[in-house]
Amino acid sequence: MRFGWRLPFPPPWPGPGGPGPGGFGPGHGRGRGGRGRRPNVRAAVLALLNERPMHGYEMITELETRTGGIWRPSPGSVYPTLQLLEDEGLIVSEEAGGRKRFTLTDAGRAEAAAAETPWEHIADERVENWHDLRDAGWGAMSALRQVMTSGTDDQRRRAVEVITEAKRKLYAILAE
Repeated sequence: MRFGWRLPFPPPWPGPGGPGPGGFGPGHGRGRGGRGRRPNVRAAVLALLNERPMHGYEMITELETRTGGIWRPSPGSVYPTLQLLEDEGLIVSEEAGGRKRFTLTDAGRAEAAAAETPWEHIADERVENWHDLRDAGWGAMSALRQVMTSGTDDQRRRAVEVITEAKRKLYAILAE
């Protein structure tokens, strides 16, 4: 999570199930209320390890990079998945310097070859739009902060009206 915040709505992936087969699994709610879907951590880990051996944290940062910052799986989802894959005999770990490096077994390579990578269907255009939305939100928050700290009472009242109207319009977009 960059800047210590998380948006209260899911990423702009198409359809109710996310980007393509194997990309998202049912029941993987995001945040409170189960809004949105998370990409399949298992498929992502297998796909990354099919390319080269990696440490857990390395996988987390690689997934964030490949999705343009849209998805950064938590250690709480990656490390239990790695343990499960190791228990299933699909990966092995080797400890060096206090860190575990994971490698696919032959069975793991076979499963990884059959699976589709979760980030494959995230189009560059969608990532750009996601960044545009994030940047616009940050710009609006910056302007709001300036109105709050140096605006007059009348300017703050008008800012509340603008924010209330913007919220109404955003919900109207979702209702379309």
